[in-house]
Amino acid sequence: MALREGVTPGGDKASGVRAMFSRIAPRYDVMNALMTGGRDQTWRREAARLAAPAPGSVALDLATGTGDLALAFLAETPARAVVGVDFVEGMLRLGQAKLRARAELRVHLAAGDALALPFPDRVFGCVASAFLLRNLADLPAGLAEMRRVTAPGGSVVALEITQPTAPAWRHVFRFYFHRVVPALGALVSGDRDAYTYLPQSVDRFVPPGDLARLMTDAGLRDVRVRRVGLGTVTIHVGRAP
Repeated sequence: MALREGVTPGGDKASGVRAMFSRIAPRYDVMNALMTGGRDQTWRREAARLAAPAPGSVALDLATGTGDLALAFLAETPARAVVGVDFVEGMLRLGQAKLRARAELRVHLAAGDALALPFPDRVFGCVASAFLLRNLADLPAGLAEMRRVTAPGGSVVALEITQPTAPAWRHVFRFYFHRVVPALGALVSGDRDAYTYLPQSVDRFVPPGDLARLMTDAGLRDVRVRRVGLGTVTIHVGRAP
């Protein structure tokens, strides 16, 4: 199976993605809420529930951004703590401020790259990401890293934007995503380019069935695919042997 070519925002993908998210970090949470009508938090909570980490385990949130998925794990699962990793310093600063405002001590944020995680093998009860995978410069390598640091029996969970399958709804979704979202991004964040890249990256990302196969190729078992948000978002869950 050949992977689709990734979108490269501003040259080298990793550096382009880092620069882009650094620019939009101050309005990132606001834009997520506006674009999804606040449903992005519901999807994160659903992903956390499907991950089902073992009681007392530690979860890893990759590309944690401002920490919303990490907080969803604490709210929805018996995980005792969450480590959040991101390679965008501006996102981590905003996440730290959010955690301080909530006096939340069970989330630990750290700088790190999803393609070269600074952790030993098989240490996390769950490894999760929200809207990360289509931004990776090397998707199979990213999945392999997620699998590497997951403890036996733990889950690997990926929440991603996807194209709806129903033709009529797909047409509406594409109009909204390609026309309305870039204009909204320009108005709210002052960065039309970042929110033009967003729908383009979704268009060029592997479809859900192919992502499930890539997760299996990475060594995960029992990969499940759940569509939410009328098919605009898909949650993949696999288990580490």
